Amino acid sequence: MRGGLGGPAARMPGYWAPLSGTVEAGETQAEALVREVAEEVGLRVVPGAKVWESETHDKRFRLHWWTAEAEAGDVVVDPGEVSAVRWVTAEEFAGLHPVFAEDLVFFDRVLPEL
Repeated sequence: MRGGLGGPAARMPGYWAPLSGTVEAGETQAEALVREVAEEVGLRVVPGAKVWESETHDKRFRLHWWTAEAEAGDVVVDPGEVSAVRWVTAEEFAGLHPVFAEDLVFFDRVLPEL
């Protein structure tokens, strides 16, 4: 996927970020990916490959970056999780404000190599 679905992050209001979440006990990263996307924006996705890892800006969390293909569904935002969504290219993501520096690294350096 060359575009990304993101929105102002609920945990850091006003920040644009790719969808994310927590792996629950007994769940694989791929299962968490499917569940989190469905919960946050109502889409069914098929996990692709894990392509990168990074730490959050405050070093509290390790992020595992995956590719995925949208299988079915319409975007239906959970307002408790996401305040807005839009499909963007890597170049468009770089123009959103504010964003987290580690997300810019992914879109600038990692995604073009995939």
